[in-house]
Amino acid sequence: MKIEIRQPLCFTEIGRKDQQEDSLFPRLGQATTANRYFLVCDGVGGSEHGEVASATVSQAIGEHLAQMQLPDGVLTEEIFAMALDQAYNALDYAESQQTASFKKMATTLTFLGLRRRGCLIAHIGDSRVYHVRPGIGILSRTSDHSLVNDLVKAGELTLEQAKTFKQKNIITRAMQPLMEVRDRAEFTHVLQVEAGDYFFLCCDGVLEHLQDEDLVNILSNPSWNDEDKLAAIKKICDEGNTRDNYTCYLIPIDNVVAEPLFDVVAAEDEIEGEVEPI
Repeated sequence: MKIEIRQPLCFTEIGRKDQQEDSLFPRLGQATTANRYFLVCDGVGGSEHGEVASATVSQAIGEHLAQMQLPDGVLTEEIFAMALDQAYNALDYAESQQTASFKKMATTLTFLGLRRRGCLIAHIGDSRVYHVRPGIGILSRTSDHSLVNDLVKAGELTLEQAKTFKQKNIITRAMQPLMEVRDRAEFTHVLQVEAGDYFFLCCDGVLEHLQDEDLVNILSNPSWNDEDKLAAIKKICDEGNTRDNYTCYLIPIDNVVAEPLFDVVAAEDEIEGEVEPI
């Protein structure tokens, strides 16, 4: 299939933090309908130089993939894993160039790749990628790599208890330099893409006040264009006086052109992401 998108939209705000530790690829104001790869990375709160980690990872992966010629136009997990290793190497290099240790710097990762075979989603940490179909709802959503999500899955916490859990910001996967064992990405393959769908990448700061039902209602509003929808999402963050940085990418799907023989074979391997409660 060939996926055509409308203009990608994004925002990145500092919130009530002292500095901006989120990063985007493409950078703010640089995305076009020709872009195939999108990333949102969130420098881990409480770590040193999170802004260096997020910028290093987002640019390393985005630029590495943009320069590649993909076999048959298909982005595989193996190809993405090579880009991920390049990003880890870039983190290691950034650490080596500093007089003071940057070993504690860390970042989450969310990635969306539009490819001939549909979409490849990858994530590490608690930033998320949503696939939303207006009027239908959330078709897939990445599952947070976090302590609170693990406890909910294990039945140790209810959804209500999770909302006020004191350690809900602790993540169980992140990208850091000089890791003895590098955390790997979790993948979601999405082949069932339709015109009118949206992909939404965001850091946890956006989710401080934006609920899943808010996102679905906003993206399903037939009276709003894409800019109106992004503005409504940002308004929730602004009016909530969000404490964290808040950053997102909204990718509207404009048209999907099927390649019948190719798509029938590809559909046999589809893996949909889980819709998790957290």
